[in-house]
Amino acid sequence: MRQPGSHELFAYWNKLRKNRAAPERTDLDPAAMRHVLMDMFILEIDAGQKYPFCMSGSRLNALFTAELKGRSFLSLWPDAQKPEIEAMIQTVTDDVLPIVGGAEASPPDYDRTLFELLLLPLRHHGKTHSRLLGCMAPASHPVWLGLLPIHTLNFKSMRILDAQHSGAAGRPGSPSFGRSADRPFEQRGHLRVYNSQD
Repeated sequence: MRQPGSHELFAYWNKLRKNRAAPERTDLDPAAMRHVLMDMFILEIDAGQKYPFCMSGSRLNALFTAELKGRSFLSLWPDAQKPEIEAMIQTVTDDVLPIVGGAEASPPDYDRTLFELLLLPLRHHGKTHSRLLGCMAPASHPVWLGLLPIHTLNFKSMRILDAQHSGAAGRPGSPSFGRSADRPFEQRGHLRVYNSQD
């Protein structure tokens, strides 16, 4: 993870869950996440597998110049990439594993901006297949943000995070990654999944 907001949210999530696979939705304290709220979101894991936003931060809304609450998370991605995004969400919910990914986007005629996507399992009334916590932080602050909407995000990469060894290297409380090209992977649907290694 490279963005401060991703580090902060992951560390907070890791602290809340203690010895559990994931914390409860009611454990979240907005005041404790105030520096991340603008990039944060919560998705509903629904029967129709559209994954609507239950909550979306102000900067995330500004990307699309629209309130995202109630909108399908899958609608933010091109049709060809939706199976990959759905497989990634299912990895988080089915295996109760945190994932960090990369995406890029921009309005027409502007240079693309990179985004870091963090997806974290979240229990809701004891159920793991109910909610998902995440954030999407831009690597820079483009001049068009809030003025011109992006239409879709372009999915670039993903990594499964090892929360048990999250302090092994790099910043305290952050996972480390080797070069994926030199490491074995597991095929999950359309995705190649590289587990983080110390």
